[in-house]
Order: sequence, then C-alpha cells, then structure tokens
Amino acid sequence: MTEAEKKLTALSGLLAPDLALPTASHVADMPDWPGAYALLIAVDRARPFGRGAKTGTVAPGWHIYAGSAYGPGGVRARLKRHFDPEKRPHWHVDGLTVGAASLAALAFRNGNECALVAKLRAVSCFAVEAPGFGGSDCRRCPAHLLAWRDERCVP
Repeated sequence: MTEAEKKLTALSGLLAPDLALPTASHVADMPDWPGAYALLIAVDRARPFGRGAKTGTVAPGWHIYAGSAYGPGGVRARLKRHFDPEKRPHWHVDGLTVGAASLAALAFRNGNECALVAKLRAVSCFAVEAPGFGGSDCRRCPAHLLAWRDERCVP
C-alpha cells in the first residue's frame, strides 16, 4: 500500500465517506450527485499561491483541501477538474493540484465542506497553514486547506 493509500484510508476512517477515490482514473466513474469532497494533496516543495493581496506559500507535505460541488455535474465534474493536470488555474488549490506529487479524493453525498474542515480541525494533527486559503467566501472557517502535521493521531 502506498503512502497516499494509507493516508486516504486513515482519512476515510476519520470522515466516514460515501466513496473513496484512490486515483484520478476513478473520477469518470463518480456519480454526478451533489456534495462535498476532501482532496488529499502531496506537495513536494514550497508552492506560492494567490494573486494581489491574497498570497502566501504552502510548505511541502501532505495537505487536505475541503470543497463543495453543488453545481452542474456535482462531485464528478468538480473532481474531474481538480485531477486535470492541464487546467487553467482559477482557484487557490489549482496551484497545488497541478503540480501535486500525489492526489486522491474522498467524496461525501450531500456533504458540507465546512463540516469536513471542522471535523479535521478537531483532530490535533491537522492545522491551518494558510489562513483564507480556499475559503475566501466562507465566514465560518479560517481556511479550507489544512496541513497534515502528524499522521499518528489519525485512526
């Protein structure tokens, strides 16, 4: 089992998802239902993000990004975009997913991205690294990207 698969399994146990996607090849098989998702992203080097006043750097390591997909095509369409290595950057997370050393996802039918962030932040091994990242329109969460600081505290 690869390190990404081990981490995805640990996240699955923590978040109890409806469906786990260990690789990009499974995105086409996703149902188009609405919901939320958690991207597991391995960053191999420090990566800058943003434009203008909302910029920063994400350190190397494993990160979890929580997002929602309630538009046309639901979770399948959103994850297909995240897994596309040739997409035109639009969101903060695009700078991480395009150059990710590893990328996997968990999907939650009718889920809520803020609930995913809250559940992960309740576990001490996940921390906000870049305030506002991915949640600039969210008033509840300090960020929708969390750094995985210590894998030992996840079941």
